[in-house]
Amino acid sequence: MHLLDITKLYFNSFLPNYLAINISFTHFLIMISRLILFFVFFLVACTAVTPKNGDNICATFQENEDWYDDAKESYQRWGVPVYVQMAIMHQESHFVADARPPRVWLLGFIPWFRPTSAYGYAQALDGTWDDYLDDAGGWFSDRDDFSDAADFIGWYSNTSHAKLGISKWDTKNLYLAYHEGHDGFQRKSYLRKASLKQLADKVANRAKVFQRQLATCKMN
Repeated sequence: MHLLDITKLYFNSFLPNYLAINISFTHFLIMISRLILFFVFFLVACTAVTPKNGDNICATFQENEDWYDDAKESYQRWGVPVYVQMAIMHQESHFVADARPPRVWLLGFIPWFRPTSAYGYAQALDGTWDDYLDDAGGWFSDRDDFSDAADFIGWYSNTSHAKLGISKWDTKNLYLAYHEGHDGFQRKSYLRKASLKQLADKVANRAKVFQRQLATCKMN
């Protein structure tokens, strides 16, 4: 007996009677194929668009209408201002959903491993993301989902506030703790990294810009 005959026999034997009677095997496969295509197109359509002008938070929120509500929900849950969340996310991924650190290239042409497991809008590491899921995330939380990433940044910054005493409005030190980890921040590892301190100042200035922009744009 051929594989196709065995497969037909299986479907005719175990599918519900109405399928076995009313739908031929070929039509069933066509139906399943169309269903798969529908879900693929649905997922593509639902994928958030990377902002054309990520430096303007009003334009960013207007391009992706749900993002402001998502960031606001994170603020209401964790108390970290929207402009602080967005300044950190801007620095980490520039609002690219599937952002990853660039690969290391051996000898200039052999692709090697990425330096870290950072991924998504918030560039959350595997281990830190797992901590978030255990503590505050949901079953279906994903790093390439804006809502989950905003909630993650709020959660991490709130934890920085609780563990390290950093104000939730202190973007510079929140970012230093975000970048170095809580243990690294406690050891003041950032003091040996002049470029990181400059980067943290840049994120803090970005937060101020976003704060001023949010005060002028109308969000529902």
